[in-house]
Amino acid sequence: MDHEFRKRGAVAPPIQYIVEGGHRLGGAIEPSGNKNAALPIIAAALLTEHPVTLENVPRIRDTETLVELIRSVGAAAEWRSGNKLAIHAKEIRAADLDPVLCARIRASILLAGPLLARCGEVSLPPPGGDVIGRRRLDTHFLAFGQLGATVTATDRLEFRCARLKGADVFLDEPSVTATENALIAAVTAHGTTHLRNAASEPHVQDLAHFLTRLGARIEGIGTNTMVVHGPAALGAASYSIQPDHIEVGSLIGLAAVTRSPLRIMRAGVEHLRSIRMGFERLGIVCEVKGDDLIVPSSQTLKIRDDFGGHVPKLEDQPWPAFPADLMSIAIVTATQCDGVILMFEKMFESRMFFVDKLISMGARIVLCDPHRAIVAGPSRLRGAPMTSPDIRAGMAMLLAAACAEGTSTINNADQIERGYERIEERLNALGARITRVPARTG
Repeated sequence: MDHEFRKRGAVAPPIQYIVEGGHRLGGAIEPSGNKNAALPIIAAALLTEHPVTLENVPRIRDTETLVELIRSVGAAAEWRSGNKLAIHAKEIRAADLDPVLCARIRASILLAGPLLARCGEVSLPPPGGDVIGRRRLDTHFLAFGQLGATVTATDRLEFRCARLKGADVFLDEPSVTATENALIAAVTAHGTTHLRNAASEPHVQDLAHFLTRLGARIEGIGTNTMVVHGPAALGAASYSIQPDHIEVGSLIGLAAVTRSPLRIMRAGVEHLRSIRMGFERLGIVCEVKGDDLIVPSSQTLKIRDDFGGHVPKLEDQPWPAFPADLMSIAIVTATQCDGVILMFEKMFESRMFFVDKLISMGARIVLCDPHRAIVAGPSRLRGAPMTSPDIRAGMAMLLAAACAEGTSTINNADQIERGYERIEERLNALGARITRVPARTG
């Protein structure tokens, strides 16, 4: 049925999840590879004429779409056993990219850097992706301009440069995708590039480590200033994508709201400090055992007041602070915790617009403005019909449905599967009751 579409990477029909709530989970689960690392690394594989083998690549809709896009410019890409992807971009061309495919994912903008480096030009339709507010591209244009490219933005994005040159590049904001595009382009630029005010998220670090595996010379990985010595002689490489810290955070929230013991294996604990600290503010404490993360079932779920008894605040900020992609998960988790907390989403003005669905389920939330919500808990949630607006809100709805009384229906669950691989299969193996069915039409 529809699972076959998922395996083949074809365009699947719309789906929905039917979730029977109120069941405790238990056992062990391993997070998928980081989707936000896999996407720029797949794009960066176009930089080299030699074969690239990537392991632990999540088989999700976003990666499948990007694989289709790199094939459309002449690269050979083949899924092998498990989550292994073989790419060989021996000859590529600056073809007109399919606007339908580009509209599916924001990551299509990541093709600008490698295609500009290899072909001297690229024409891209505007990228798609989640509708969580305005996601500006100006930082990409600024970076490419400083590296010597000309950029024209009309109904398409046109990038041209006969030869990229190293430069002192200061990004006007620490944009993750703009940092990744600039980093990819700088590897082949002639001269040294200082990339300042750069994003430093784990997926940016993963991309930088992959580029060094290809032969790039990069200093300052994991900091806000990276130095790239180009041009690099790039060869073949094999690389394994690191675990998805956002999925780990989602699983922490799931264990907490269902009062379930969970062992998250090979969790990449070195990147979880701010995430664990954020959940500790909600009364959820995890244990570290080697590279595994243990979420005990005996959690206080008591929101920790600020000093003096003041209402606490959980806010997202650029890495290494609490990540924006976990704010939706944290909001749902807070509805099951004792106390009051202000949730402050600073980065996207539409991220919180899913909370009306939680309110209809019985959550006590006051949406103050597009960026702030006050959550008072614990609340007894009731099953309800919902529609997923984006990847992270969709996963948050799945958490709410899992701990609610009764049955919930999540429409547009395709959005969840853009970021979480076979999530219903993997959660059902822990004891969840999620049925994946084609959405009703008409």
